[in-house]
Amino acid sequence: MTPQVVLITGALTGIGRATAVAFANKGAKVVVSGRHDDKGQALVAELKELGAEAEFVRADVTKEDEVRNLVDETVARFGRLDVAVNNAGFEGGTGPIQDATVENFRAVHDTNVLGVFLSMKYELRAMTGQGSGSIVNISSTYGHKAAAGASAYVSSKYAVEGLTKTVALEQGNSGIRVNAVGPGLTDTNMADRFTGTEQGNDALVGTIPLLRRGSTEEIANAIVFISSPEASYISGTVLDVDGGMSMV
Repeated sequence: MTPQVVLITGALTGIGRATAVAFANKGAKVVVSGRHDDKGQALVAELKELGAEAEFVRADVTKEDEVRNLVDETVARFGRLDVAVNNAGFEGGTGPIQDATVENFRAVHDTNVLGVFLSMKYELRAMTGQGSGSIVNISSTYGHKAAAGASAYVSSKYAVEGLTKTVALEQGNSGIRVNAVGPGLTDTNMADRFTGTEQGNDALVGTIPLLRRGSTEEIANAIVFISSPEASYISGTVLDVDGGMSMV
């Protein structure tokens, strides 16, 4: 089987990093992207130690020229683009909406929504000529479930799921599938910032039927699956990987 060419945004930490490692272990050729050259090159070195072909391309997903270049560089290096994982995200500040700032709202939506929009725009241009491809947008349990005090983040992830379903419908029988994965509370620095304190974490974990955080590897495994030929009849779907949190 020909190795997949995989592009991952927000790949330098957390779920993105675990996803890069998971694809490398499957023999994929991996392009990782983020805003920090040192972390990017360190991750590439690690992926190469696993036997993968890997490249780092610096990009800010809120900047159209940088997203266009990211996709162009991926295709120039590896000749095609089979899987794109749009993982770059930002949780922003929390608190009631009457205390929220326009600056915070815009910053969250620029990364989480505009970043996904721009990424899909250029990824699809690359995939259309191939007649095949898989795009996975990273949403959240809070892409379809409310969270008091997180209006910017929740609304951004609802938008990601709407974009995912709309673009999946647009692609129809093009050979390109578009899905989302909705992680629940996962063992990441973002989750630490979101919960704030040990007490806040314990309270949120107590609402999860499995009574624990997920690991980044568990989320990565779901991303690899839904990207794969084994999921060839799945498109326009949000795959919850949240320990049952969405059902309560």
